[in-house]
Amino acid sequence: MKRIVLTGGGTAGHVTPHLALLPHLLAAGYDVHYIGTEDGIEHGMIAKLDGVTYHAVKSGKLRRYFDWKNFTDPFRVIAGAFQSAHLMRKLKPDVCFSKGGFVSVPVVIGAWLNRVPTLCHESDLTPGLANKICAKFAKRIATTFPECAEALGSKAVFTGTPLRPELFSGSREKGLAMAGFTPDKPVLLMMGGSLGAQSVNKALRESLPALLPHMQVLHICGKKNLDESLQGLAGYWQAEFLSDDLPDAMAAADLILSRAGSNALCEFQALGKPMLLIPYPKGASRGDQILNAASFEKRGLARVMDQQDMTAESLTRALLDLLHSGEELRRALREAPPADGTQAVLRLIEEIQK
Repeated sequence: MKRIVLTGGGTAGHVTPHLALLPHLLAAGYDVHYIGTEDGIEHGMIAKLDGVTYHAVKSGKLRRYFDWKNFTDPFRVIAGAFQSAHLMRKLKPDVCFSKGGFVSVPVVIGAWLNRVPTLCHESDLTPGLANKICAKFAKRIATTFPECAEALGSKAVFTGTPLRPELFSGSREKGLAMAGFTPDKPVLLMMGGSLGAQSVNKALRESLPALLPHMQVLHICGKKNLDESLQGLAGYWQAEFLSDDLPDAMAAADLILSRAGSNALCEFQALGKPMLLIPYPKGASRGDQILNAASFEKRGLARVMDQQDMTAESLTRALLDLLHSGEELRRALREAPPADGTQAVLRLIEEIQK
């Protein structure tokens, strides 16, 4: 039986591609192990899954800004690398797949120390700091964006992102019923990530009087971001987050309003949904969402609005324009290279073992 070690964490985007690969790996007979932190998001998403053995190691966060923990976290990374190296010697895996995030650094180094071939995957248009370090120890690097593969050189290959198959099994009828919507009016789905997007939530809610005559709004607003004053408003439905019902919400959507996280973009592209993207501004992130959105806009797959330009009025105009030009975007989305990189990544996992 072949054995694989998966790693990655810190955000859901560093974990969800593993969930897409997992059924295929188990069906292929792999003994699957996951190395993450004790208290990271990856522990909550992976540790209880059937067919996966979870191992916790120490790790420090890799920051690009001043923080006193910058003086102690390198020692946590070193300790985690020794723990990971010990685990690799014990497990003797055939291959390691890393999705990035700070926990992946000690794991990939531990794999390299034990001559275990590693495939890294980079979701964003430019590699994050963790993947920049891991790339030195990896055999190949898979990328979501063609620009990233070109920048990373001969080790890199453009694959797209592994997407969960359940995303494609949603029911429009169930999504409409969940929100109490009618089938004869377009649906806008707003997604802002697990914590929501406060500024976009606010602008969207202020836009509702101008939008609701033209569309219904299904608003996934993030934890603790419900607006009780809008409960029961005809044509508007809000939820903090959706899990099992998300595929149905996606199926019901005719248009998307979203931040520009790469995994979400690939999901929207694979489902052929016209989208208006409002990326996190540079001060709130390393700027990866701005680059992700620019790539999609350049390829004709999305419309983009800078957060600094967003008001209730400008957002209304942009969403009505998206509604009227939706077919043009749908055609571009249909003609684009496949966004689902599941099979391409699985092939690379097999290839690097030879």
